[in-house]
Amino acid sequence: MGAKTIWGVGVDAGSERTRAVVLAVSGDVVRLAGYGETASQGWTRSRIGDARAIAEAIGEAVREAERTAQIPIGSAVLGAGGATVGCASGRGGYEDDYRRKLNQEDVNLVIERAAHVQLDEDRMLLHLCLREFSVDGRRGFRDPRGQSGVSLHAYVSLVTFSTQEHDVLVGAANQAGLAVEETVYEPMAAAYACLRAEHRRGGVMLVDIGAESADLVVYAGDSLVLASSIELGGARFTEDVARVLGITLRDAEAVKLQHGCAVRDAEAARSLIELPAPPGRLPRAIPREDLSFILECRAEQLFRWVRRELLRVCPEGKLFGGVVLCGGASRMPGLCDVAEAVLGCETYLGLPLGIGDWPPALNHPAWTTVAGLAMYSARLKQRDRERRRSLFSRVFG
Repeated sequence: MGAKTIWGVGVDAGSERTRAVVLAVSGDVVRLAGYGETASQGWTRSRIGDARAIAEAIGEAVREAERTAQIPIGSAVLGAGGATVGCASGRGGYEDDYRRKLNQEDVNLVIERAAHVQLDEDRMLLHLCLREFSVDGRRGFRDPRGQSGVSLHAYVSLVTFSTQEHDVLVGAANQAGLAVEETVYEPMAAAYACLRAEHRRGGVMLVDIGAESADLVVYAGDSLVLASSIELGGARFTEDVARVLGITLRDAEAVKLQHGCAVRDAEAARSLIELPAPPGRLPRAIPREDLSFILECRAEQLFRWVRRELLRVCPEGKLFGGVVLCGGASRMPGLCDVAEAVLGCETYLGLPLGIGDWPPALNHPAWTTVAGLAMYSARLKQRDRERRRSLFSRVFG
């Protein structure tokens, strides 16, 4: 008898596009069952401005995913990100009077104490990520159970979020007819979809570049050591092009997508591009190098800010696992080159791994986050099924 199918659903309500993905998981096989996408409304500078408009976009994307997957969708894992994300460190432990073997109760106790960090007003705990344990002052333990000692401490990273933003976002999903299984910080979901253990081992950073913000996470081995957000995304590049070239935002976006490159090269110096003109005016041409210069300046600023965040947890600034870019704005030509030059680390685009039936049309880093959210949803359901099966076995033998 084959394994029963588990349906994992993820929803990424971005400030520019809202996406939904449905995955079918049977045993170790993961395949794409359906997806949906629509233009987003209701966001202002990565913050919620109109919850009803966000609910409508979520509902439209989910309905399209339902149609392509041919199943009803009642719940999903929801992505959260933007300027209201923060990260704090926690430490908790205890010291006993005599040496003994440490067990699960000891581990639970010190993790619970490490999570007791005083948060500012309007802050909530989104994720608690274990970094390491110390036994009798010796750090570096991932699992201290079975070790002998008199003291045990846990070190954790705490990803925090605005309580108000979270409640409004979840409320918008509920208004769209979805129960929210869990909210997940979007770069963590993207990392779940495109990074493997070997990527994280030497340290890796993932930067999710959206329209209004660039959200990032840094991993050292299996441990998350930083979560942060920078209020600079693809929309800022478009605004620069519109302001400097004197064209509308709509035309600037079209020019950026068609001709944009974040690095000036010999070809850009030799070629011209024609700018859109209003009715009754003749179009004008500019060197493509001018456009590249505008985008290159903003890209350098973005990655200087990213490097500033990286240096908070990695004073040497070196990540042997490199830097991974995803998000809708990350595919601009030349962006990886600028990141490598500023950060001094190998940089590449992150795409979902290990999903069957993934169409070429979705081989775009904009879909990495929502794929990770759907994988997270499936994993939650797998664990719930395993717990229920274990309980049944204990009760009925």
